[in-house]
Amino acid sequence: MSTIKKTDWPSGTDGQWLSDFFETDRFLDNAWFKNQLLPAINVKESEKDFTIEMAAPGYKKSDFKIETADGILTISAETKTEKEEKEEDYTRHEFRVARFSRSFTLPPTANDETLQATYENGILKMVMAKKVIEPVKGKRAIEIK
Repeated sequence: MSTIKKTDWPSGTDGQWLSDFFETDRFLDNAWFKNQLLPAINVKESEKDFTIEMAAPGYKKSDFKIETADGILTISAETKTEKEEKEEDYTRHEFRVARFSRSFTLPPTANDETLQATYENGILKMVMAKKVIEPVKGKRAIEIK
């Protein structure tokens, strides 16, 4: 059995991980940590279309923004919640902001004008038809006039 060293997480042997956590923003800037905050995506391709499913529970339909531009599909969402509690001798005001943004390069066969989206039970589902590409016809001679 061999040992595999994980290189995408702050190391505990070099003494730097405590500094990363307490003294700088490097701990939260770690690429592995950022990827854990993004919703999971499934992409399915069939003969007629592409289906993209994103697990994003806790959002409302109005929280999402879906855009296509220059062959790039961008899916983003933002939600804000606030709660205020007042008692005789104190006031507690809590708020939470959650947001994400993911972008994907669309294949040349994707017809982004047909993109339709639904959101149900925490799953954002998008379906996009494929472009109809005419098969290349056989060889033909061109007459010069």
